[in-house]
Amino acid sequence: MISLAIVFWLGGLLFFPVVAAVTFSHLSDTHAAGSIVGACLRILHQEGLFAGILLAVLFIAATLMGVYPRQVLRGPMLMVVAMLLLTAVSQFGIIPRMETYRMAAGGVIDAAAASDPNRIGFNRLHSLSTYVEEGVMVAGLLLVILLARAEGKEFRYSGR
Repeated sequence: MISLAIVFWLGGLLFFPVVAAVTFSHLSDTHAAGSIVGACLRILHQEGLFAGILLAVLFIAATLMGVYPRQVLRGPMLMVVAMLLLTAVSQFGIIPRMETYRMAAGGVIDAAAASDPNRIGFNRLHSLSTYVEEGVMVAGLLLVILLARAEGKEFRYSGR
């Protein structure tokens, strides 16, 4: 179940840039493409929040049931918490502020002048959003590495 939750979340994170690239390369209307990508990102965030909470619960249960010693899951749990926090910041902080800038710019950010403070603010948050999503992805890859190490330790602890 742990592996399934990780694959679910990390797979979506790795696939999202492909969806964004294809959407923007096939639609000439950048506003429509942005709307589609934004909707996909919101769904990805919902999936991530669900998977992250599930992972935290499963890690706690695995520790309480004695499957893993607490110290072995400390790193993986830290990565899950980091991923959850970054996802929440993006979903509930950055995206709503980007939407506010977009609406203040008239609804279509590309129609605003390059010097428009709303477009500048939107672009700044878009760049920050990209870094946050990359942070979630890096934490997810570290989670896989740390969990693989934990699996190795688990086998040693149980005498297998």
